[in-house]
Amino acid sequence: MIAKAVKATVAVMIGGVLLNAGSFDVQAEKDRQALVKYFMKKFSDPVKNRGQFFPYATEEDMKNIMPVKKVEDFRLGSYAFSKVGRSQYEEINEMPPYEDDIDAGEELYNGTKGIKECFPDPAIAGEYPKFDEKQGKVVTLSVAINDCLKAHGQKPWKLTKGKIADLEAFFAAKSKEAGKKVHITIPSKAAAEAYERGKKAYYAQRGYLKLSCANCHVQGSGNRVRREYLSPLLGATTHFPVYRLKWQGLGTLERRIKGCEKNQGENPHKPGSQWVSEILYFMAYMSNGLPVDGPDIRK
Repeated sequence: MIAKAVKATVAVMIGGVLLNAGSFDVQAEKDRQALVKYFMKKFSDPVKNRGQFFPYATEEDMKNIMPVKKVEDFRLGSYAFSKVGRSQYEEINEMPPYEDDIDAGEELYNGTKGIKECFPDPAIAGEYPKFDEKQGKVVTLSVAINDCLKAHGQKPWKLTKGKIADLEAFFAAKSKEAGKKVHITIPSKAAAEAYERGKKAYYAQRGYLKLSCANCHVQGSGNRVRREYLSPLLGATTHFPVYRLKWQGLGTLERRIKGCEKNQGENPHKPGSQWVSEILYFMAYMSNGLPVDGPDIRK
């Protein structure tokens, strides 16, 4: 199931992109390759694989689940395989509700003290979260923006929505325009340990419902809860920030994690905390090589 790991360097081809991973990435690459293989098998022929992956799906559910032929399609979340969802998604995206947010983000980029100095190239959405060796911790894009503001004598912004989401929308749009792909690195032993903690958090059962993130977004992906189909871990971070119809506005990865934790019946961790940053580090690494596709729409 997993390609043989070599001691010094692992070279992986996915979606036509060669990813070079140093020795600290070996386990993460094993995990990512296994995840890609799992989802490609699961959705390559949903009807054929029904007994293995969709044992409780109704006939109506199976008619709505279409095959996924390319790994890159998972950047669309559940719209990669939901016929009805894809149709609604494409209809809404004819007049995207986040266009004003991109414009607002560009104004913030050009008019906020320090931002251009910290981020001279705005096409950086696929590079975060990253492990900061000087600080010895994972830093998400939201946290990096606030660190920049504070370093230039500015007040930090709320990590979940508002100005920070607008600026990230601009970064994502510029990254998509430039054809950037998710490129998360694990440069050191400390970074690898942070990745492992994030992975453990993702697969751990929590809250009074005793659910893990993986219950819904790995094993449960493609299954329906009420009217919606559960999205996959693969591609989960590619399209942020997102405009959710439920929110009637834009939100960051931190905002989405907070909502997921509430759905699990858990008291959410604080946005910007080590726990949140490390689980997002793991999630983003799992989408390495996929196109940056934000900002985007989700229900």
